[in-house]
Amino acid sequence: MHMPGLLSSPSRDVKPVELAAVGEIMDDFGPETYLGIAFHRPDGGCNLWHAWTDGGDTLGDQVDVQALAATLDAADWLHIGDRHSTVTHRGRIRVEAYPLRPILADVQTGERSPDERRAGLRRVIDCAAARTGQTARPGLPRWLGFGPALLNRKGVNV
Repeated sequence: MHMPGLLSSPSRDVKPVELAAVGEIMDDFGPETYLGIAFHRPDGGCNLWHAWTDGGDTLGDQVDVQALAATLDAADWLHIGDRHSTVTHRGRIRVEAYPLRPILADVQTGERSPDERRAGLRRVIDCAAARTGQTARPGLPRWLGFGPALLNRKGVNV
């Protein structure tokens, strides 16, 4: 039986479905958590969503302000994030959850990336620059961020 107004033609816009899934995923995590949610597409690409549970947006921005003031960089961001993250999968959806209180504590106590990891990241950057015919910048990129103010900035060179 056809019910006019209740059926629609197929759409290529996956955003409403992804947004609904993000909302459901957020319900599975406690407050003050940053979530990086990747929807893997059949074509090999993915759509990345940033989400914060209650209080996570404010706390994430606080973490970032303190990390940047302490001149933490991308190696520190990777190291500190790895210390506290959990990764789960829901079919083609990959969810990385970062509880922000322990991340803030690491930033405040001066946790830094081990030298070996820092050197490894430098080698990856140098290799990527060489393969693309670019000149690598000295040092490492800045702290990448856990809060919306830093993660949602457009057109910023890292």
